[in-house]
Amino acid sequence: MLVDIFSSFDDHNQVFMSMYGLVWALSLCLVLLFGASFWVSNSRWVEVIFLFKETISSQVFRSFGVNLGGFMSVISGLFMFLIFMNLAGLIPYVFSSTSHLAVSFSLGFPLWLSLIMSGAMFLPSSTIAALLPMGAPAALNPFLVLIETVSIMARPITLSVRLMANMSAGHIVLTLIGNYLTASVFCFPSSSMFVLLMIQILYTIFEFGISVIQAYIFCLLITLYSDEHPH
Repeated sequence: MLVDIFSSFDDHNQVFMSMYGLVWALSLCLVLLFGASFWVSNSRWVEVIFLFKETISSQVFRSFGVNLGGFMSVISGLFMFLIFMNLAGLIPYVFSSTSHLAVSFSLGFPLWLSLIMSGAMFLPSSTIAALLPMGAPAALNPFLVLIETVSIMARPITLSVRLMANMSAGHIVLTLIGNYLTASVFCFPSSSMFVLLMIQILYTIFEFGISVIQAYIFCLLITLYSDEHPH
């Protein structure tokens, strides 16, 4: 039973169709769709998957990440995984995993840390030099290094909070509209119920777009972080 709008993000709620298997099944659809590429003619689902893959791959090709081995494959897989998990959260009574900070942070932090460790291990001098902008006054060097260090350290937090906040806000608004729509069936005239129903439908379509856009922004920011990898 959902006692408030925030309890919809509690994965321990025992409600009808509250099944983790449905989330896993939607995630495993990626394996089936990629496996379908072995057929002679691709299906329409495979064409849609390739469309998303080419979209994020074109962005990686414009960055330095294309020179990092396997970076494009990781970002493409992460992009498709985030799309499926974001869309799975829109299914009624399905646990929304990307609206939790622990999940989004566990996706962004390892990729950010791998870029930092890769630069520090192979080109440590260039990594340290990148903390200080060129042409800066000597008196401001300690403060500029400190500010740049804090901004780099805050990147995985801002990356994770952005995804979590946008997905959580959308689910909360959908829950509020759904509660008012349910109440309008018994308390308000049919005109109010029709308006709320149209708002619910339009906002649900809007959330579908937000799910794709947030997955793209998440992967785009990681791709932009790879541009600062020392050459």
